[in-house]
Amino acid sequence: MKVSVVDENGSGIMAEFAKAIGATVRGRFVDIPKEKGGGYLRGFNWGCELRMMVRNYYLIEEILLERTNKLAEGQDNVIFFLTGVFSPMPAEKEIPLEQASVFIGMQAVSSVMSMPSNTYFSSITIAASRHYLRECFGGIAHPVVASILEAKNNFVFETGITVEMVQTAGEIVQQSIPESLESHYYKLKCEELLCYIFAQLLKREAVATSGMHIEDMKAIYSVKLRLQSALNEPPDIASLAREAGMSEPKLRKLFKQTFGKGVFEYYQSARMQEAARLLKEQSLTVSEVGYQLGFTNLSHFSRVFEQHIGMKPKKYSSA
Repeated sequence: MKVSVVDENGSGIMAEFAKAIGATVRGRFVDIPKEKGGGYLRGFNWGCELRMMVRNYYLIEEILLERTNKLAEGQDNVIFFLTGVFSPMPAEKEIPLEQASVFIGMQAVSSVMSMPSNTYFSSITIAASRHYLRECFGGIAHPVVASILEAKNNFVFETGITVEMVQTAGEIVQQSIPESLESHYYKLKCEELLCYIFAQLLKREAVATSGMHIEDMKAIYSVKLRLQSALNEPPDIASLAREAGMSEPKLRKLFKQTFGKGVFEYYQSARMQEAARLLKEQSLTVSEVGYQLGFTNLSHFSRVFEQHIGMKPKKYSSA
C-alpha cells in the first residue's frame, strides 16, 4: 500500500497518515485499525519550535510512505528519528522489531519510508527548529554539533540507541500522569532524549564534516545495507566503493562521518549485535553462531564478542 502525504510548514504528518490508512483519532492518539495491524501513534506539539511523535504499532501489510516536506521560507527543522527504542506490546512479542538506531537529518529533505509487513514499529520522532537547538546546544564546540546547528547543505548522521534512551522512551510510553501536567512532562522527556543523542555525538572524533548530496546519502545507506546483509563476509572496500559510485577515500570519509565508525568497525559491531541476537532469541550454540557469522576460529569469535558485548558468548547466552 502506497501512502503519499505532504507536511505543510512542519505541521507534521500524523493526521494525513491517519486519514490515508483509515485510522481513528482519539485525542492525542491515532489508533491503527485492526485490519491494518494494531497499536497507535501519539503526537505532541510545543509550537513551531519542537514536536514529538511516538509510533507504537505493527502492520499486517507493507506500507510505502512517500513524504513531501513543504517548509516556509527560513524554516529549517532538524529531525531526530529514534527507531527500535522500546519493547513491543505484550501481545506482539513474536513480531520482529525494526532496527534500533538514531537518524539525524534535515526535515526539508523529502523522503520515502518503507514500513514492512509484520514488523513492530517502536520509534520516537523529534522535530526541532535550529533556533531552538542553538538555544539548547549552541555552546558546544564540536564539528558534528556545528553541522546540525549551522550547516547550509544537507547532512545525515546516525548513532546507536543507548540504555538511557531506552529507559526514557519507556517512561514516555508507560507513564501515566494528570492531563494538566502532560505537556510539561513530555516536553522534559523529549529534551532528555535530545541530551542523550548529543552526548553520543560528542563521543565522535572531532573532525570537520562535509555536506552531502542526496545521491551520496543513498549510496552510503546502500553500503550499510550491503554490510548488514552479508555479516559472514568481511567487507571489500574496493567493491563497495565501485557499487556506491565513489572513490575509496570518499566512501571511507562519508561512511565514518555518517555512522561514527569506519566500514570494518561498523561491520564488526553489527556482526556482534547479530551474534548476541542469535544467542538469545534463537538459542543457538556458540559454535553455531560463530560459524554462521563466518568465524573459523571460535576462540577468536569469543574474544571479538567479549570486546563488543562485554562478556564471553557462552556466559551471555546463559545470563
